[in-house]
Amino acid sequence: MSRVVQIDIQGQGYAVRSDLDPAYIAELAAYVDEKMHQAASEIPSADSLRICVIAALNLADELFRARSSGAGIESQVLARTADIERIVDAVLGDAAASAIAANQ
Repeated sequence: MSRVVQIDIQGQGYAVRSDLDPAYIAELAAYVDEKMHQAASEIPSADSLRICVIAALNLADELFRARSSGAGIESQVLARTADIERIVDAVLGDAAASAIAANQ
């Protein structure tokens, strides 16, 4: 169910309509606000648009880095899963061969 959540970023209030949990929206807004404050401290004389762009670039950098490191973990999990599958197949194959031999 869509609802309106009031948030504050850089002292400016916004009404956000979303199906997401209001606490999660507030958490996102607080994170963006923090990034905006960090960008503003890096370039104190910048206007609000420039601060938004710098904050957006910093957030995009975080996202891309997280995706990269996540992709490495995903390939490790897939490789480990394949190893486990080979072990299970070998054990099941040995068990099947033993069962066949016992029945003969």
